[in-house]
Amino acid sequence: MEHVPALDEDLKKTLGPATAKVLAEQLGLHTALDLLHHYPRKYAERGELTALTELADQLDEHVTVVAQVADARILTFNGGRGKRLEVTITDGNGRLQLVFFGAGVHKPHKELLPGTRAMFAGKVGMFNRKLQLSHPAYEPLGADASDQDAASAFAGRLIPIYPACAKLESWKIAKCVDAVLPSAQETVDPLPPALREGRGLVPLTEALLKIHRPATKADVEDARQRLKWDEAFVLQVALARRRRADSQLPAVPRRPAPGGLLDAFDAKLPFTLTEGQQTVSKEIFDDLATDHPMHRLLQGEVGSGKTMVALRAMLAVVDCGGQAAMLAPTEVLAQQHHRSITEMMGELAEGGMLGGSDQGTKVVLLTGSMGMPARRKALLDLVTGEAGIVIGTHALIEDKVQFHDLGLVVVDEQHRFGVEQRDALRSKGKQPPHLLVMTATPIPRTVAMTVFGDLETSVLDQLPAGRSPIATHVVPAKDKPHFLARAWERVREEVGKGHQAYVVCPRIGNGDEEAADPKKKSAEADGDKRPPLAVLEIADELRGGPLAGLSVEVLHGRMDPADKDDVMRRFAAGEVKVLVATTVIEVGVNVPNSTVMVIMDADRFGVSQLHQLRGRVGRGSAPGLCLLVSEMHEASPARARLAAVAATLDGFELSRIDLEQRREGDVLGQAQSGVRSSLRMLAVIEDEEVIAQAREEATRVVAEDPELERLPGLKLALDALLDTEREQYLEKG
Repeated sequence: MEHVPALDEDLKKTLGPATAKVLAEQLGLHTALDLLHHYPRKYAERGELTALTELADQLDEHVTVVAQVADARILTFNGGRGKRLEVTITDGNGRLQLVFFGAGVHKPHKELLPGTRAMFAGKVGMFNRKLQLSHPAYEPLGADASDQDAASAFAGRLIPIYPACAKLESWKIAKCVDAVLPSAQETVDPLPPALREGRGLVPLTEALLKIHRPATKADVEDARQRLKWDEAFVLQVALARRRRADSQLPAVPRRPAPGGLLDAFDAKLPFTLTEGQQTVSKEIFDDLATDHPMHRLLQGEVGSGKTMVALRAMLAVVDCGGQAAMLAPTEVLAQQHHRSITEMMGELAEGGMLGGSDQGTKVVLLTGSMGMPARRKALLDLVTGEAGIVIGTHALIEDKVQFHDLGLVVVDEQHRFGVEQRDALRSKGKQPPHLLVMTATPIPRTVAMTVFGDLETSVLDQLPAGRSPIATHVVPAKDKPHFLARAWERVREEVGKGHQAYVVCPRIGNGDEEAADPKKKSAEADGDKRPPLAVLEIADELRGGPLAGLSVEVLHGRMDPADKDDVMRRFAAGEVKVLVATTVIEVGVNVPNSTVMVIMDADRFGVSQLHQLRGRVGRGSAPGLCLLVSEMHEASPARARLAAVAATLDGFELSRIDLEQRREGDVLGQAQSGVRSSLRMLAVIEDEEVIAQAREEATRVVAEDPELERLPGLKLALDALLDTEREQYLEKG
């Protein structure tokens, strides 16, 4: 495919260095092609003015509005020395004030006469309890001689409103787009012609012209459908190619030995596996028995017994002479997994040790903070094969770590790891090991197809018998302070019954974060918003106040690992009654005797995170209680989020709500280098059908033409989405 210079050309050549610099720095747009894919976020109609009533939700944001001047007047102050121009604009429903000061009043005073219609762009501010735009940029849409150009450009058309920035308003971006729009003719269509025609999609060139300069709403719809397909299809092709490449790799089949370690473990289980656990285990054992590597995502509700399923898979691999490694995101979680797995296995976890079972194996822990002698011993057990199971943090990935025969890698809480890390661990096998990825964050089907598209998916949505329900309530601390007092009474009551409690705060405290980020502190001070509540301060308040006399300890990420482990051990043993912690306890921490959790400043956490935290209580036979403390006003969106969490225990429902409230980029994770920016048009929740169909088409196309030799346009689009390295390491969110 011939290189097309116009599309790859730096915008400096077309738009000049000053404008190109702003587009690059503020909006990440460097080439003509980037600018063509910077789509309008909405359209204003000539005959229909943009609603000003929606601006209250956009305080401190840059907005573009289309409205008509109602009146304009110059006021003087400072004894006539200062001048201020106040302009009131209206759209028929709402009114908004514009203000201009000093020498800047004369030009707008001449141009913004009553009846003038224009586009206005600026930052929404508040003065005397009224919304206003201060010194907004504006572009008249009138029909007088001086505005002929603007009027003819927009006459009879939908006005595109672009995602803009303070230094470049929407209509200036529109003019930049006009400069590169002719090069849309040079774009190479990535969709196979048969697919495009079969689905009734317009050609790419036409879609780009229609999205930027539509004549009708139908044009916009045609363009959107086509551009959504591009994004979904190219991404699914990248994932289908990765699935295919993985399926070509050789692997050692791992079938559990009859009468071996797995059977011995199952025989000593004091309960029956749920139907879900049995079904998912069968899917995993079937995958392990094949001669190419398993790539499976196991997603399950908080407390659905994923660790049990993963442990049985690890035992099956150890049964036939292999080793299994479990990668956890934090030391607290790695230690917790090590403790709970050795407890579940009993003497089976003491292979080769006095009192251990003949069928047993060694289960070792490997973390960065371990002392040298313990670390040396663990490394030796791994290289000799003495240890069948290792549980560790990123320390497992280091070069020094060698395995005798790595057969299975289990990655816990996958969203904390990139593919580079999981692949670095997999590379330690003589042949590619099988892979099981686990997450307790329920993922809607379309997100699983988009983010984890290279993995087969298993879902555990059944809770084990004996799990107790969790009641969740919002505690409005500002409106009803007595509710907070009652929350602490409930904690004392639970402790009085012999149970334990968590108190979660968003921050550690001691001024470290503020010192590290003075801008953040001053912004909060300016906005009159206090800093988030902190573990160290709340723990002191509780010890000296509502929970005086109870053993209250803290747990957070800045503590020495040995101290963290000591606190967790004493909490698990019931010696510590109240644990005040950060989100370090969010995943994997399992203390069945904990029945109540109080989350301070709950509005500072995301919906899925609150659901994760809540899953730490109600893990035993006593019912759980989760109290979401917030000072936000009842009518605020933050309180609506908390009410949603309180209303359901269904993690899939909550993850949907969470996704609808967050930007698409966040959904796909922080480090999705090409992928994150590629989803400009596709919405993973709304466009379920497009994603599902694109996945089918992509799988078929890759099966027929794995190297895409017959589809040069698609290959080009794939290279633009992901260079070869990025395709190999498609980041997971």
